[in-house]
Amino acid sequence: MKIFLFLAFIVSSYSYAQSGHDHQGDAKKKGDHHSEMHDDGHHGMGGMMHGGHHKLDKTTLKQFFEPLPASIIDEKKHAALIALGKKLYLDPKLSVNDTISCNSCHQLNNFGVDSQPTSPGHEGKRGGRNSPTTFNAALHIAQFWDGRAKDVEEQALGPILNPIEMGMPNEAAVVDKLKKIDEYKAMFAEAFKDEKDPIQYKNVGKAIGAFERTLITPSRFDDFLKGDENALNDTEKRGLQKFVHMGCANCHNGVAIGGNSYKKIGLVEEYETSDVGRFAVTGLETDKKVFKVPSLRNITKTAPYFHDGSVKTLDEAIEEMAEHQLGRKVGPGFVEDVKAFLGALTAKDSK
Repeated sequence: MKIFLFLAFIVSSYSYAQSGHDHQGDAKKKGDHHSEMHDDGHHGMGGMMHGGHHKLDKTTLKQFFEPLPASIIDEKKHAALIALGKKLYLDPKLSVNDTISCNSCHQLNNFGVDSQPTSPGHEGKRGGRNSPTTFNAALHIAQFWDGRAKDVEEQALGPILNPIEMGMPNEAAVVDKLKKIDEYKAMFAEAFKDEKDPIQYKNVGKAIGAFERTLITPSRFDDFLKGDENALNDTEKRGLQKFVHMGCANCHNGVAIGGNSYKKIGLVEEYETSDVGRFAVTGLETDKKVFKVPSLRNITKTAPYFHDGSVKTLDEAIEEMAEHQLGRKVGPGFVEDVKAFLGALTAKDSK
């Protein structure tokens, strides 16, 4: 889940975007910028700030964000299913030539990504889109950049049969391969005790999906949302304020801070891409260049960005999305502060 950022369209102060009270802006206008920031912070945002430049009231935060739940699957009850899913996730035997696993493109030791613009498949050929992170993906409205799979269980089955990715010819070939492995026969029987023939293709997706539902990554921002004022430093709080003020949170919101809506890339300023996005799924003209808004959790660790992996750095991604989605030119202070806030979305303990 990598990233075209800040899909939002909200009227914001142009001078604020240029400076954002960033302490790094044009020195000649520093005094004016401070005044503008003060006015916007205490009046223009409807009293969002109280008692300081960086403090957002709890009501405003709750309008946009919510902390991650402790769990979204009963790990004790579904222990056998999750164990099977993890083994399948890591196993290259699910590919036609035993070379590619889910973990090849969605690495558990690398925040669920492979850090490449697009990922090589079983023959070294690359797909047309960036491989998004599997971390926190189960919280999304749907899966893939175009939302063509309803959940992680359905999504897990797609790459296995994709001719460029894992290359298995059909479902029966996958089932036949797994039935020849004694360990899988035992694990499927344990995970699906009520089924006479547990090794079925749909159950591969159920197991991998169950495992992916454990890939939830609490961050310091979650601690902040739960009331720990010291969980974020002043720069991160300033970045959060700018993130909300500019309208970024209009799209990047909710428990996953994104992943819960679809937006056109190039909403204000045209963004050049040959990818038609969600149009390929729905056939609707209005869905051309529309993609799922990505989650920003762990975003500082999941470069490169956008649906095609064309943007190498987070700085560039922030600048480009401000331009294409908001019609704004943002200064270095805005970029640095927002990037600092985004860093607070990184998992405290990576899996």
